[in-house]
Amino acid sequence: MTAKAFLRDQLRELSSVYDLHVLANAPDGTFLNEIGVRASFASIPLERNISPWHDLLALLVLWRHFRRIKPDAVHSITPKAGLLAMAAAFLAGVRCRIHTFTGQVWATKRGASRWILWSMDCLIAFFASRILVDSSSQREFLLANRVVSPHKATVLGQGSISGVDLLRFKPDPASRAAVRMELAVAQDALVFLYVGRLKRDKGIPELVEAFTMNLAMHPTAWLLLVGPDEDDLEFLFSKQKNILRVGYTNEPERYMAAADVFVLPSHREGFGSTVIEAAACGLPTVASRIYGLTDAVVDGETGLLHECGDIQGLAAALAILSADSDKRSRMGICARERAARDFAMEAVTRNTMDFYREALDACKTMQ
Repeated sequence: MTAKAFLRDQLRELSSVYDLHVLANAPDGTFLNEIGVRASFASIPLERNISPWHDLLALLVLWRHFRRIKPDAVHSITPKAGLLAMAAAFLAGVRCRIHTFTGQVWATKRGASRWILWSMDCLIAFFASRILVDSSSQREFLLANRVVSPHKATVLGQGSISGVDLLRFKPDPASRAAVRMELAVAQDALVFLYVGRLKRDKGIPELVEAFTMNLAMHPTAWLLLVGPDEDDLEFLFSKQKNILRVGYTNEPERYMAAADVFVLPSHREGFGSTVIEAAACGLPTVASRIYGLTDAVVDGETGLLHECGDIQGLAAALAILSADSDKRSRMGICARERAARDFAMEAVTRNTMDFYREALDACKTMQ
């Protein structure tokens, strides 16, 4: 999922320059063909949850791969894969070990679970020779929590792991009309949109409550929730008026084209890729004021920020944009201009390739 959703352009560029190997918890490498990547593939028995026996097995499999391949660099993404891949690469003697942090699971945890997950990120940073972070505010958070050191951690450009494909994410009147017809939503109705996993720490309960409050003042507004329900939250919105849900989709751009305002009241984000995708479609965003999202949204210019978990603040932001179509339009224009200027996919890929060349040269110099 990570490769298909975030890394397709970078993997295509890497495979045109380097001998590329992709290791992932997929049954085979057909997904690489789907995204146009030429690479060797190996299936790794990675499990998302902590499982000591399976994790030790995955570590051994990764170590054997690295000993056999003898790669010049290993790059990992996602926490579990990062810990195992960085440890295996370190033990296999790979000099250039890169990990990308895209948000911290432990940021919203308390007690022992927070300490354990924090410790895992610290181990990733210890085993890695270089760290990429996909937003400046996340880097500051990691520094403040003593996870990374300043000389190891880098943010490329203005941030984002993959940037946004401006040919795919753009205003699209035809998709707007078609999606609204499919959903039986009036063409002139105001539509708020959330795209992502439906989870409590994404702020879905607060969003439903805030939207319901706003609906009393703006009864023709709609809330569209797009994504898999991972916390069994359907009971919160299934009987609520003017709330629609669509499951997982490979075409989030269609729903972004159909909406007027994007909403992401998350409790934790590394950057908020969906925000700049929505911005490229001309949507302003209402989001929580947390690290990561403060890089993706310019408060008062490309959207509105509210305090995390503040239902009244979220409802107030929804009400402001519900009542002022001119403000929505101005912010949407600014959001699209910023997405094109600072987060175009081609620029992010170019920055990544430059980083690889510099990192590999540095490792060769150390030999």
